[in-house]
Amino acid sequence: MPEKIRDQDICIPSPDVVARDIEGELIIVPLTSGIGDMEDELFTLNQTGKAVWEKMDGHRTVEDIASFLSGQYNAEPGEIKEDVTGLLEELLRRKIIVKKQK
Repeated sequence: MPEKIRDQDICIPSPDVVARDIEGELIIVPLTSGIGDMEDELFTLNQTGKAVWEKMDGHRTVEDIASFLSGQYNAEPGEIKEDVTGLLEELLRRKIIVKKQK
């Protein structure tokens, strides 16, 4: 069963990936095997995903990130939180991010 992301979790990029902004897209490159999908060596995030990534600073909770983006995109907080949680759960499943230990 995939690990769930909760509102008070703090997520950070895995130390096993490196991310670079290339022409407005965030490209994530695994440094070790077992990251992402076997058929895909690179992982890219669109503008919204990039905004979530940039807010993962080791201090903001999932709820903090969703709240910030809700204001930035003038969107419904519940919908934004659902989207942020879904993205983070996918990145966690692919081992691109990790939960920060409290």
